[in-house]
Parts: sequence; structure tokens; C-alpha cells
Amino acid sequence: MRPGDVGLCLSGGGYRAMLFHTGVLWRLNELGTLPTLSMISSVSSGAITAGVLAHAWPELEFSNGVAANFGEQVVGPVRELAGASIDVWAILRGLVKPWRSVGEELATSFRRHLFGGRRLCDLPARPRFVFTATNMQTGDLWRFSRTGTVGQRPADPALLLATAVAASSAFPPLLSPVIVRSKRGAVVLSDGGIFDNLALDPALDFCPNVLVSDGGLRMQVIRRVPQDWLRQLIRTLDVVDNQVRSLRKRALLESYTDGTLGGAYWGSYSDIANYGLPDTLAAPVERTLELAKVPTRLHTTPAVLQERLINWGYAICDAGMRRWVAPSAPPPTAYPYPAAGVG
Repeated sequence: MRPGDVGLCLSGGGYRAMLFHTGVLWRLNELGTLPTLSMISSVSSGAITAGVLAHAWPELEFSNGVAANFGEQVVGPVRELAGASIDVWAILRGLVKPWRSVGEELATSFRRHLFGGRRLCDLPARPRFVFTATNMQTGDLWRFSRTGTVGQRPADPALLLATAVAASSAFPPLLSPVIVRSKRGAVVLSDGGIFDNLALDPALDFCPNVLVSDGGLRMQVIRRVPQDWLRQLIRTLDVVDNQVRSLRKRALLESYTDGTLGGAYWGSYSDIANYGLPDTLAAPVERTLELAKVPTRLHTTPAVLQERLINWGYAICDAGMRRWVAPSAPPPTAYPYPAAGVG
């Protein structure tokens, strides 16, 4: 690691990524890393996990860098949400309320299930939580934080946390957009993953060390390419999105290699054996790849699948941290949910 601040980036990827990142935070808490972070930058469903952590932060009881009540304050709320379907209901409510967007209905679900009346100005000063969205009017990245918005114009720091998280995770076209209104006009926002699915940009602007947790879904390989215009267009957009994500990841890994950036990357598609540690938790790649392919939805996830996704995030984060960041840290003795494993 280089001297200076450390940022953590949490990608998008539906409940799959939300749960995967929860396992990541679980291991980072055990390692005493959470209170040392300067920034937590998140996008899409990664913003849900980060939002739960931000909401819980004042209640976390840290001792020697470890929050003893992490499970109660963070894991519990995430798992409760994962047991509910909010995407379909947000869409249905949006259809019967033409005066409100589906994204605004999504914000209502987050407010009811997770964040209540918590506002951006209520977030901790450190670490700085940044929730990213895409400005559909300008094509730029929009950043929500404790002091308001870092984007084309300032926004009210009294904005609800639920609205910021909904804007970040408003996946188009079904869950988008979220419209943020102010005296200076309305801003039309959609999923931050359209611009940057790794939530890298805010962290790279301020932190010489970046930990990146990638729970995104890879582009599906198909044998027969549809020939009708609509499905060809959708496939073309998938190719463009895949290329952008691949280029961002390649640039990130090259930055680690040439020393311009410190930190570590791990992803749901990673093979834990590639980290070269003899004492990682057992995570056969054929099983973890199945977890990485769980569909990107905000839809009810069975309890055992929740536990396996959390376990996988925990295990691969441990491998990345002990290989590149904290080599002297003791290995974990078991998964958070030993009976579930990774499948």
C-alpha cells in the first residue's frame, strides 16, 4: 500500500452484489479496516450495502477497529431486505401512479425497509460515503455525499439517503429515472453503473490506495445472435457496456502493477486459487462461478443463497487483503455461515 488515504469501491449487481459486498464488509470489519477508510464509493446495489453501513455507522461499537455489533447493525438489515422483492412492486406502483417515476417508488421502498428519514447531512464525516448516479441530461457522473451533491450543480444536503441510493440503483429502463428537484431545476438521474459500474472515479480523485469489490455480472456468451432490430440493439448495448467495464478493470489492474495506485481488486468471478495463499477458505471455482451468475435483480433471495453469497464475498476479500494489503493478518478459521459454504 502507498502512503495516504484508502478508498473502498463497491460495484453494482443486484441483490447478488449487495450480499457479496456484505461479506466483504464483514471481513474488513474483522481486519479492523473499516474505521481506517477515508472514503466508501458505491454504485447501484453496492450503494444499498454502503447505505446500510452509513446508516448504521453512528451505532457501531468499535473496539480496536472492530465493531462487535456489525452483524446486528449491518448484516441483519441487508438480509431482511434480501428477503423481499422491491423491484417488481416499485414498477407496479409506478405504473399506477403516473405522477411519480418508478425510481421514486424505489426510493420509497428503501426508506420503508432500510433508511427511514436519514438524510445525507446525517452521514458521518469519515469515512466519506459517496453514492454515484448518472446524469441522464448531461451524461456525467453525479455524486451524492454528506455535503450534498458533487455534480453539475450543488444539491440539498438534507436530501434523503433513500433517494440517493435509489438514484444510484435505478437500473434502466424499468427502475429509472429518479428526479431530484431543487430551486435550480430538476436533475434526471439513473443507475450510476451506466457511467462507472465500479464506482472508481470518486475514490481515484482523492485516494492513492483503492480497494475494489466487484460483484458485477459478466456479459452472457450466446451461440445464436438475434437478427431482429430490437434484440440486436440490446445485444449491441451489452457489448458496449462490457467493453467499457473491461477497459476500466484493465486500467485499474495496470495501475496496481506499475505502482501508481495501491490497494487490491477482487470480484465475484475471481478464482481464489490465483491469489497464491495456502490458507484461504475452501472455495471451488466451479461453485463460486455459479454464485457469480445469480441474476441481477432486487428480488427475494433464498436464505441459503444469501449465506453463500455473503460467504463468498468474505472469502475472496480475505484473499485479496492478505495477499496485497495485510499479509500478516491471521487467516479466518471458518466462513460466517459454515454450514452453507459456497455451495
